[in-house]
Amino acid sequence: MKDQDTRSSFEARVLRPRSGGDGDDWAFVVLPPAASARLPRRGRTTVTASLNGHRFDRQLEPDGQKSHWLRIDRAQLEASGAAVGAVARFEIETTKEPEPAVPDDLAEALDAAPEARATWEATTTIARVDWIHWITSARQTKTRAKRIHDACDMLASGKKRVCCFDPSGFYSKAFSAPEADGDG
Repeated sequence: MKDQDTRSSFEARVLRPRSGGDGDDWAFVVLPPAASARLPRRGRTTVTASLNGHRFDRQLEPDGQKSHWLRIDRAQLEASGAAVGAVARFEIETTKEPEPAVPDDLAEALDAAPEARATWEATTTIARVDWIHWITSARQTKTRAKRIHDACDMLASGKKRVCCFDPSGFYSKAFSAPEADGDG
């Protein structure tokens, strides 16, 4: 079976988020539907991106509209010569999904539950990305703690995929691209 060609080239306006949230100066672009449709999944996806010829690796985030958005850090903006508000040239292609960083609270819970840890180790990288995405997408500390507890229970029972989680955010409207600042 031939691998799916996930490469896309497109032009898009570089946008500034209305509120950065983390204090960094960054920008983003929402992928055109055709570029996102070439990707293997609607959830988080790791790509090698090129912005005006400057290459970098990044994880695309789901936008809740069956597409994705790409965060562009200040260093990538400067290296590429791209400016917020201007149209830039993008190329993206999926790469091998790297092993995700396990949040400390989840790692501690897995260490305390050997059966859960065994199933965790037996899952695919993509499944682990989805488990982590489900846990870290909780907006409240109480919800996150419950999801960690539930994840350990499900994993301990042999469940390798998180159920009832839409990693695209389309059906639950859990995810969205940042809201663009009116100035670009």
